[in-house]
Amino acid sequence: MADILIACCDGLTGLPGAIRSIFPNTVVQTCVVHVIRNAMRFVAYGDRKKIATVMRTIYTAATLEGAELALKEFDKQWGEKYPGAIDVWKLAWDEFVPFLDYPAELRRIIYTTNAIESINFQLRKITKTRGHFPDKDAAMKLLYLGLRNISSHRGGESGTGTAGWTTALNILVTYFPGRIVM
Repeated sequence: MADILIACCDGLTGLPGAIRSIFPNTVVQTCVVHVIRNAMRFVAYGDRKKIATVMRTIYTAATLEGAELALKEFDKQWGEKYPGAIDVWKLAWDEFVPFLDYPAELRRIIYTTNAIESINFQLRKITKTRGHFPDKDAAMKLLYLGLRNISSHRGGESGTGTAGWTTALNILVTYFPGRIVM
């Protein structure tokens, strides 16, 4: 039977519940990149670097308590000016915190190696310049060729050339004993 260890979701309503209904042992969390991106929608361009620095203290906190303190500090510093950004974090909090249970090496892989986002970006680049396609087979062929090229640039045929992956894999084996099929 297939298994999912950790599912990073983008905040789509109902997706965490759907995943848990099929894979009840899955740790479902909100994607850190999506939380940051959604919070930044409420921030003026001139304050974005400062806000990003403060938000970084939340998702790089060593513990849940540290992240809670960082969120309170973020609220204290910027909550009056950008309440929407604070609300994004508060609404995503329950499904963000599982991320904090893992060591930094695994966290880095989870939030910096969003393979689906990367592939979606590459496929949008491939299809955007083509205009329209004469039929669905033409589109599928182009997507196939694009995916093949993406995989070869991401660490060979298997696409596992992610820096730090071996360390992350060993951490996953430790945190999810018996669930990784070799």
